[in-house]
Amino acid sequence: MEWQPDEQGLQQVLHLLKDSQSPNTATQRAVQQKLEQLNQFPDFNNYLIFVLTRLKTEDEPTRSLSGLILKNNVKVHYQNFPPAVAHFINENISILYVLILVCLCSGILITTISTKGELQTWPELLPQLCNMLNSEDYNICEGSFGALQKICEDSSELLDSDALNRPLNIMIPKFLQFFKHCSPKIRSHAIACVNQFIIGRAQALMDNIDTFIESLFALAADEDSEVRKNVCRALVMLLEVRVDRLIPHMRSIVEYMLQRSQDPDENVALEACEFWLTLAEQPILTFLFFIAVQNCQLFHHTDLLLPQDIKPRFHKSRTVTLRHEGNEGEEGEESDEDDDDDDDSLSDWNLRKCSAAALDVLANVFRDELLPPLLPVLKELLFHPDWVVKESGILVLGAIAEGCMQDMVLYLPELIPHLIQCLCDKKALVRSIACWTLSRYAHWVVSQPPDSYLKPLMTELLKRILDSNKRVQEAACSAFATLEEEACTELVPYLSFILDTLVFAFSKYQHKNLLILYDAIGTLADSVGHHLNQPEYIQKLMPPLIQKWNELKDEDKDLFPLLECLSSVATALQSGFLPYCEPVYQRCVTLVQKNLAQAMMYNQHPDQYEAPDKDFMIVALDLLSGLAEGLGAHVEQLVTRSNVMTLIFQCMQDTMPEVRQSSFALLGDLTKACFLHVKPCIAEFLPVLGLNLNPEFISVCNNATWAIGEIAIQMGTEMQPFVALVLNNLVEIINRPNTPKTLLENTAITIGRLGYVCPQEVAPMLPQFVRPWCTSLRNIRDNEEKDSAFRGICVMIGVNPGGVVQDFIFFCDAVASWVNPKDDLRDMFYKILHGFKDQVGEDNWQQFSEQFPPLLKERLSACYGV
Repeated sequence: MEWQPDEQGLQQVLHLLKDSQSPNTATQRAVQQKLEQLNQFPDFNNYLIFVLTRLKTEDEPTRSLSGLILKNNVKVHYQNFPPAVAHFINENISILYVLILVCLCSGILITTISTKGELQTWPELLPQLCNMLNSEDYNICEGSFGALQKICEDSSELLDSDALNRPLNIMIPKFLQFFKHCSPKIRSHAIACVNQFIIGRAQALMDNIDTFIESLFALAADEDSEVRKNVCRALVMLLEVRVDRLIPHMRSIVEYMLQRSQDPDENVALEACEFWLTLAEQPILTFLFFIAVQNCQLFHHTDLLLPQDIKPRFHKSRTVTLRHEGNEGEEGEESDEDDDDDDDSLSDWNLRKCSAAALDVLANVFRDELLPPLLPVLKELLFHPDWVVKESGILVLGAIAEGCMQDMVLYLPELIPHLIQCLCDKKALVRSIACWTLSRYAHWVVSQPPDSYLKPLMTELLKRILDSNKRVQEAACSAFATLEEEACTELVPYLSFILDTLVFAFSKYQHKNLLILYDAIGTLADSVGHHLNQPEYIQKLMPPLIQKWNELKDEDKDLFPLLECLSSVATALQSGFLPYCEPVYQRCVTLVQKNLAQAMMYNQHPDQYEAPDKDFMIVALDLLSGLAEGLGAHVEQLVTRSNVMTLIFQCMQDTMPEVRQSSFALLGDLTKACFLHVKPCIAEFLPVLGLNLNPEFISVCNNATWAIGEIAIQMGTEMQPFVALVLNNLVEIINRPNTPKTLLENTAITIGRLGYVCPQEVAPMLPQFVRPWCTSLRNIRDNEEKDSAFRGICVMIGVNPGGVVQDFIFFCDAVASWVNPKDDLRDMFYKILHGFKDQVGEDNWQQFSEQFPPLLKERLSACYGV
């Protein structure tokens, strides 16, 4: 028998639905409590569906509300409904009055059920919705399309499967008919529904692909922005999956996308700009892009398209690299009365950035093919009397820098002085974009004699750092940081002048630009290193930094960039930082301690306490690392008076990878600076380090590996009980394909160091790692880390000479990579090479050495007489 409501129960539900429309807060609260009670009874949902579908005499708000509550119940509890209730819902929704179904909330109800996997048990739903598209009542048609679009978005794969007898075979042709509907809303729904099936190459769509493309072209100039946006989105996806069908129309499509890239609706233009990024991944279309370039349409209007693509430089957790490697940097508001530029958020992916990114990608794909047709246009833009046109040219020049650099070199002696001149332009937008574009060519500038370009560029950029316009200040600071990374010690002669400018900026800058100023100072310290440790420079730099340090509270997120800046400064100043180290050290320890305590309270009582912001802990650990690295043995007295080792042990076990990463860096730096305090903790620390030798977290694994190597050097033979905890993992990492270079190098050095202090434990595994070990370290410069690692490999070969026989040529190559080994290390190499030669005999050695490349043969003969 069909379920029937109890009259008293029905009246109670109706009364509740009417009360829930009351504005009175107390009534609302009572209704909510009553609802929660009624939800304990499964057939409450039957009452709701009954009100929605049968009680035509009730007013629409009451019936609509019953559907809304039912929808929420379905969303939360549907899987727990008894079969009879689920069946009742399905049966009754199938006969809903179409007006209620569409105009009230039943469309939401349908999509809720469809996403719960119930489409298979409700075969009438899709045909009924498709039929309702033909209704003469606009509301029914529009509402049905809304429900169908949601189903297509949520269940696209299911709709193209045998499980539902492939309803797409009917739905796709049906949708295509509505591309010509008089209502823009319906047209937009129809395209959006079909778009869901492009990337998956649904067969029903592929069978109708030509009709689809023709229908899109017919809507290209639609007056509705939502329709144009969906047309652009469709063409971008078709470029990925059915480029063969677009090629005959490509000239028209390129011209259309150029127009849409300047669409008055920014959302449409943003979709259109994605086309250029996708086009760049299609090598077959190279020649087609030249049509656009030669027409020059994209570039005549770049002032509308392209903003400064300046990226803010965010804190990155400390990753230990070998000293021979520099850290790779990244590239890089307010308005004058004559500027009308947007103050849009730098982190937003907006139209202008999308366009700049598209140009960057295209330049990287087309490279030297792009420049010849572009150059005449570019020169016209760059030297144009109209500042708006000139600004767009400077931006295009910056956007293509990476891809076209090789061919651009010929023209840079003319262009760089022009750009430096643009830094003085009266228009702030021109000055700021010139900063960014010059930063994109900083590598070339630094490769020339300093007086030619570096000195004038640096002089003008420093003036712009003190510009009256905040956007220019920001761009100049960011560009100067990039120049610092490229120039490094070339800046040493100008340090006094640079510091005067940066310190003066402290008094001039407001909050946002201060953060970029910290970055410029930190990057300067990284770039010139110990050259900063001069009393004159310290007296200029430290007072304003310490003043900011004292002004900021422990909870202030502006501490992040300041801590990072101080970390670089402490590392560079070394003993010069001593007068400032104690309060800085204590505050960092306090920050870590507070953060750990808050994390513990949150874990125990998440309802009472907020989760801590662990970035505070990460930057504090990194500054402690900077202090340990800069102060060396002087940090020992600070460690003595703190519980830092206990805190490190807790941080090493944190759930957040970045916290572990920074804690391992600090452990390694303290191991080098004051091992006396680390040694008592080794038995606790080593197992944790071993557990983190997991390349899934590259930076964590890298820092753990490095710390193990530093500990091994300090422990010496006492490392023996711990080798087994880490060796197998290290050997596995060095043999993994596609392991990043830095991790490979650190792993090889740590294996070498373990072998140096505990050769009996490590040498038996020599055949398993010697080849990748040699290839990892052959390309790094001579330094202390390389020295200790090679001593280890030599000692291990002494213990297990047979372990290297199969790969001896790789050992020879690695030895030859040394430019100037210390005398005793050179002797070790000499003995191994001659020992091997003597062992195999002159004839075999000759035969073996014939395999050597000429350069290797020549080097071994000259340096070691073999």
